[in-house]
Amino acid sequence: MEAGVVTWLRMVLWRLAFAVPLLLAVTFAMFALAKASPFDPVRQYLGERAMITDPRIMAEIRANWGLDRPLLEQYTTWLGNLVTGDLGESRSLRLPVAQVIGERLGWTLLVVGCALVLMLAAGLAIGTLAAWRRDSWLDRLVTGTAFANEAAPVFWVGLLAIWVFSVTLGWLPAGGLTDAASATVALPDLARHLVLPVVVLAFSQSSWLLLFVRESVIGVMREDFVTGARARGLRERTVLLRHTLRSALLPFITIMGARVPELVTGAILVEAVFSWPGVAGTTIKAALAVDFPLLAALTLLATVAVLLGNLLADLAYMMADPRVRVLGVS
Repeated sequence: MEAGVVTWLRMVLWRLAFAVPLLLAVTFAMFALAKASPFDPVRQYLGERAMITDPRIMAEIRANWGLDRPLLEQYTTWLGNLVTGDLGESRSLRLPVAQVIGERLGWTLLVVGCALVLMLAAGLAIGTLAAWRRDSWLDRLVTGTAFANEAAPVFWVGLLAIWVFSVTLGWLPAGGLTDAASATVALPDLARHLVLPVVVLAFSQSSWLLLFVRESVIGVMREDFVTGARARGLRERTVLLRHTLRSALLPFITIMGARVPELVTGAILVEAVFSWPGVAGTTIKAALAVDFPLLAALTLLATVAVLLGNLLADLAYMMADPRVRVLGVS
């Protein structure tokens, strides 16, 4: 037990040591790209008023925002404020960045969490079933749908779902958190609005999982220990669930952590399509408005989510495979 805790602690410390320079590099690259960008945040902030605004006033705004200072000075100032917990103020929403993220992060976690559970449950079940019925019509239908889904853009799947289930059938709302007439967020209303974003996000991200589970299960079913389990007279369901699936899913844990960036990207597109008031969809609004303080904080948050996902995947792999803890592999 002590050896396992030491290995876990060693991995966490190693990842933290790696994360610090990576986050510094990502944030500095954001500032460099913003400095080289041809878009003027002051003109974007003023909108049509920029055509009639005195250039001296625009210069004052630029000076107040610190845009006229050298790149390194802007970066060190922002980094110092970040350490103290000051993320700046959103120029498009005219609210503190911390407040914007705090009000929207929970809704994003709700969608991503529900989609992740649905994706894992459906992907594992259907992928295993396709491997068990290999080369059958069911297997061909599942793999064909998975390959087609892998090639389909997330926003296209979302728009198709809106057209089918909202416009044509009228079963589910097309977007938003609640109905327009609702003054408060009621659980039944929230659940109805949550269905399409969750299902679309889970479906769009499930193809790789389903195909991986299928190939992994098929490979393990050829192993000697599976043949031996069948020779001992165990039922096919017992062989599949207790022997085959358990061994086939070990590599999946690590791959799951590596797919976190795609999940983040999918959440951004899904929230934009369904007008979901989450922090992911706000990234697009911040980019279109050239709202750099908000965009910088959201990019930093997405990077932290990717690093945390990879760390949790590695820790889960160490828990699932005792050999990793014994050998101290990290």
